[in-house]
Amino acid sequence: MKQLTVFAVLALLLSLSMVDCSKKGNEEPDDLADTTGLATIKYIDTLPAGTPFKHPGTLHTNEDFARIIAALNSNMEPWVSGDSMLNKNSHADSNYNPNPVVKLIRGGNSREEPEPDNYSRAFNDVAAAYQNALHWRISGKTAYAEKSIQILNAWAATCTKLSGDPNMYLAAGFYGYQFAVAGELMLDYKNWKPEDIAAYKQWMMTVFYPVNHSFLKEHNGACIDHYWANWDLGNIASVMAIGILTDNRTLYNEAVNYLQRGGGNGNLRKAIYYIHKDEGLGQLQESGRDQGHATLVMAMLGTICEMAWNQGDDFYGFNDNAVLKASEYTARYNVAELPVPFKQYDYHDCDTTIAQTVISDVERGTVRPIWAMIYNHYVKRKGMTAAYTLLGVNTTAPEGGGGDYGPNSGGFDQLGFGTLMFSR
Repeated sequence: MKQLTVFAVLALLLSLSMVDCSKKGNEEPDDLADTTGLATIKYIDTLPAGTPFKHPGTLHTNEDFARIIAALNSNMEPWVSGDSMLNKNSHADSNYNPNPVVKLIRGGNSREEPEPDNYSRAFNDVAAAYQNALHWRISGKTAYAEKSIQILNAWAATCTKLSGDPNMYLAAGFYGYQFAVAGELMLDYKNWKPEDIAAYKQWMMTVFYPVNHSFLKEHNGACIDHYWANWDLGNIASVMAIGILTDNRTLYNEAVNYLQRGGGNGNLRKAIYYIHKDEGLGQLQESGRDQGHATLVMAMLGTICEMAWNQGDDFYGFNDNAVLKASEYTARYNVAELPVPFKQYDYHDCDTTIAQTVISDVERGTVRPIWAMIYNHYVKRKGMTAAYTLLGVNTTAPEGGGGDYGPNSGGFDQLGFGTLMFSR
């Protein structure tokens, strides 16, 4: 890993200011003052420790489930088709057998970790815990609830650490937020024992959060711009979700502050690198890298915005709806297969600068279940238009989840089932 001490220290100083949870108003105190947006940036204030959270309140709320159940009882589309995708997924099975590990490894067979990877067991099991939780919430059948908590309890009782090369931080982010979302859905299941809930929360706080926090604070000792946006965003999502799960406002505020003022590429004004004003399109920091990662950034942006929205914070609207512009840009290029404008992006990899002058066509057309969440917020909640995001919705509907998009990690980076869970 390339090192640059000056930048590492700078990253540490930036991260220390990140966790200041006091209200800061609407000033633009840093060197990221926006030059491409259409309006003055209005920052989202953090709230004091002890301010209660809404539960369930990560990706889904009680109001969401009431809407979905009513639609299914009335045999309405697209909910019926979305529910069919859940029903036929092999992970959404009350007979699923979990496979927890003591040491969760991503980046094995390496200098840092000689043992081989086993992280596929985590992304399969958390997908099963989540899908069984959805089944229980929608059908009321306790067999699914029992399976979900069996999986969660097994991991909390077994897994004691994360390990690997730098890819360990991806595991901490992606599986951390997903385990927190699954746990959040099960908090009010009457047969999940209080002592098991407490143990699960403690597991999230001791195994996942320290790795999330370390990455956002120190970036594995690298210069601040070395890691691409998806690395930050996964860890931000995990910190936010764990904060909600554990009623820890300090963690939640850490995520909120980093999105607005963090030094790394997960800062929303760096993740969405440039707004092409005339076209109303938002170029991503990873657009010139490849489209597999660019669509992953959109998956994480939607996930973070939806969790924050359910707690009363509107990052969907941040910087004049920049996430919508990014969605339209990414869908126009990947789904509509139309050209998009591109502003040169200089990737500063510590002591090397790589100038990206054109959008990457590598992995163009990558399919992820990401569009329904974003579309339904902007169009159905807010009454806006999103023509290319709608094309993404229509192309991927009904959305599936983990297990429907291949056996590798990319198919499990997002929890999916947007047609069922987010249609309005």
